[in-house]
Amino acid sequence: MTRARAIELAEDYLESGGLLRELQRKVAYPTESESDERADVHVDYLTDEIVPVLRRCGFTWRLVENPAAGRPPYLLARRVEDPALRTVLVYGHGDVVLGDAARWTAPWSPWQLVVDGDRWYGRGSCDNKGQHAINLAALEQVLVAREGRLGFNVTVLMDMGEEIGSPGLREVCTELAGDELAADLLLASDGTRVSQESPTLVLGTRGEVSFTLRAGLRPRGYHSGNWGGLLANPAVLLANALATMVDERGRILVAGLRPPEIPAPVREILGRIEIDGGPSAPPVEDWGEPGLSPAERLYGWNTLEVLALDAGSPTGPQNAIPGTASARCQLRFVVGTDWTTLEQTVRTHLATHGFGSIDVEVAEGTAATRLDHDDAWVAWAAASVERTTGKVPTVLPNLGGTFPNDCFADVLGIPTVWVPHSYPGCSQHAPDEHLLASLAKEALGIMAGLFWDLGEPATSLR
Repeated sequence: MTRARAIELAEDYLESGGLLRELQRKVAYPTESESDERADVHVDYLTDEIVPVLRRCGFTWRLVENPAAGRPPYLLARRVEDPALRTVLVYGHGDVVLGDAARWTAPWSPWQLVVDGDRWYGRGSCDNKGQHAINLAALEQVLVAREGRLGFNVTVLMDMGEEIGSPGLREVCTELAGDELAADLLLASDGTRVSQESPTLVLGTRGEVSFTLRAGLRPRGYHSGNWGGLLANPAVLLANALATMVDERGRILVAGLRPPEIPAPVREILGRIEIDGGPSAPPVEDWGEPGLSPAERLYGWNTLEVLALDAGSPTGPQNAIPGTASARCQLRFVVGTDWTTLEQTVRTHLATHGFGSIDVEVAEGTAATRLDHDDAWVAWAAASVERTTGKVPTVLPNLGGTFPNDCFADVLGIPTVWVPHSYPGCSQHAPDEHLLASLAKEALGIMAGLFWDLGEPATSLR
């Protein structure tokens, strides 16, 4: 058979209703990783939904115990045609954020796939069940087209905790690097394209680290009529402290939290990108670092966000000066930012501005990654996608969001190319999350083309 036939078989999987039926089953698993009551559901998803397709494709598999106590195992599957052939690592995650059923458009449910025109609604439809379903379906159809051979080896790693930071993944990758997770390339899908119409290759991610600022002045509140003007208000202190860190237009004021200048090659790439979230997306505002384009602010710069503020009783305020106030903050950062010293950087900054009493507590973070855009795998993938679609793909130096790419790029030390199958208006992590059927069909063809090209003898990279 031919490359064109492999792509046709993959696209037929959608046209015949195969992908829809598969995604209906997958969405029905409430695999919320933030819920402690879903442990059995996570294992069932791996063994009942992922393993059957891997078995059909000739994989051997095992569940890898998670080094993080109480967390679901990882699924590791391998198909080795010939140790002398190149190996591609395919990653996906089957966990989802909380369903948030009460906020979905009635009578829709996050756990039941609903078709409304081109949109397939359901939790996980785009993040990430739909995306890894597309990749495995395309792989299977290429195997059919090549009559039982791929021309390369494949390792599949499935994660059931990505939405809570993939606990244990770094340890698993460290233990199995050079062995079961040895590969020449990571080819995976998550996140969104830059726009619905533009196929996109993503070479890394921004990093992410969260931290809490806490002004704990006293163990309880005191009547504002009796003590107002005599006691410091921790909420006022905290608000003023935050104002020294990020200004009223979103510009970061802490020198140690700002990134280095955008490299010229990255700036050149971002200069060709327009942010287009589609008709349901909010308009881009004049916010963040002045003098940068929207694409540079999203993909080439750092952002400091205040995710939550807490003081007193917001739902039932009392006439009392609160005893404590806290702010949950988040830094999204690009390659070159020294995020490992964040706690000391913030403490020093606050002390310098007279807020030394405010405590800083830093959570675990994820490093930023960015594959060199001149890497040979990037040119290979871009040529394959253009051959399949007739469109020149957009190449993003890194995604604006974060997923555990550092485990693959840094721990395993392999090139990473991500091919997202969703679009910015997909309501990812929000009510009414959805996958576009038209985009999914194109994505099936793209992945079939990539997998076919990996098996071509002329592909002699790395």
